[in-house]
Amino acid sequence: MATTAGMQAAKFARVWRGRTRRDRADEYERYWLANGIDPLEAKGALSVQMLREDRGAETEFVTISWWSSIEAMIGHSGGDPHLTHHLDRDPEFLLEVPKEVQILTILATRGAA
Repeated sequence: MATTAGMQAAKFARVWRGRTRRDRADEYERYWLANGIDPLEAKGALSVQMLREDRGAETEFVTISWWSSIEAMIGHSGGDPHLTHHLDRDPEFLLEVPKEVQILTILATRGAA
């Protein structure tokens, strides 16, 4: 998923967040891990991190993909990099389907991931 070399070359982090009911979290995690990484790598992400936090009745999932440029995020689509690209079954699992992601400029990277 995440590599130290990929993170050191990255200039931008693209952060997606989604929440699901806690009783569906394990099922969504399996689906998300099986289907969420390959499309990002195919689009040119240098590395990908997938995170989970259980909070009472709901679970939040976070995907952070690391990119060399905004242009790399856009790829051939020419679209807005802030718009989400959902997995087919996201509406089935997520409490609400986010419309945008957060894009952060990386100022410094130290140590191992």
